[in-house]
Amino acid sequence: MDMDQTAFQRAAEHRTRALELAIILPTLNERDNLASLVERIDGALGEISWEVLIVDDNSADGTSDAARALSLVDPRVRVIQRIGRRGLASAAIEGFCATAAPFVAVMDADHQHDPALLPGMLDAVRSGEADVAVASRFAEGASMEDWGRPDREKLSGVANGLARKLTGVSLSDPMSGYFLLSSDRARTLVPNLSGIGFKILLDLLATSTETLRVKEFPLKFAARRSGESKLDRAIAFDFLAGLYDKTFGKIIPTRFALFGTVGAAGVLVHMAVLAVLFPGMTATFWKAQLGAVIVAMSFNFWLNNWLTYRDQRLTGTGALLRGWIGFCATCAVGGFANVAVATLLESRGIWWFVAALAGIVIGSVWNYALSSRFVWGRY
Repeated sequence: MDMDQTAFQRAAEHRTRALELAIILPTLNERDNLASLVERIDGALGEISWEVLIVDDNSADGTSDAARALSLVDPRVRVIQRIGRRGLASAAIEGFCATAAPFVAVMDADHQHDPALLPGMLDAVRSGEADVAVASRFAEGASMEDWGRPDREKLSGVANGLARKLTGVSLSDPMSGYFLLSSDRARTLVPNLSGIGFKILLDLLATSTETLRVKEFPLKFAARRSGESKLDRAIAFDFLAGLYDKTFGKIIPTRFALFGTVGAAGVLVHMAVLAVLFPGMTATFWKAQLGAVIVAMSFNFWLNNWLTYRDQRLTGTGALLRGWIGFCATCAVGGFANVAVATLLESRGIWWFVAALAGIVIGSVWNYALSSRFVWGRY
């Protein structure tokens, strides 16, 4: 009997039992990891009836097609291909809402998370011993030697300390991306989750009005088998965005706050360029202001693409060029208002610094609204 027939037979046998566990795999360019991971999950869960939900962010490497091919072989594998939406947290949320299984786990698709922990994690939550089971990289008996990233290990430790203070939950790894809980609990929390960034467990723990009981399972964090990590140096900014959202997000939308933070950095760039051009290189204020607007606009596009919209980041020379042109075009009206207001105020005797700042404020709201819609969003 070949592998395809075996998979079909096991799926048929599982259909005679009630579905117990859904494993959500948020993916981005994980094509080569899927088949072997599903096989490992099948081997680890034994008699437990399960399904895998592959939530793919429209990967360029054909991950969603590979997932559909797996589904033809093993109907316990299901695929959600997302167009125009990205991010691990939002992928997990869509998985929570797409399964009928009473329990749900979230884990990475790159083989860094060991599926062998799933039966024990499920038993802990199913028995009522814990509300959430967490595979911890820092619990006694855990190891990250195979990961080979001491820099990330140190960063994770600092972030975990901040996360414990935010959630009030005493556990070694609140930043873990591998955890299990009841689907009902997850869906109850979904309406109040921020869905921002990579740390969905932190979001769940911080959102719950009651302190959740957590049981940790030591994880031997492995090296990625194939592909490249979706995390980068912007993860620290992403983590801070999550903290901000849980504290001030209901007052000022997080995305706008991030856009404003980048804009504040752009103000420094703008003023530096303006100080050089006026009156150093040109005595005509409007020319100096226009030059400063163009430079600051280009700087803001780059930083917003790297940080504010990192879940929708534009990559590749062509996409970046089109994005920059689109950003400049959508901000043209805001830039025009910026220059016009600043020039008018300066001509009325207002100090050039204050005049320029007023122009920036006028243009910022327009810039955010249109760039969010037409550069990184969908019409």
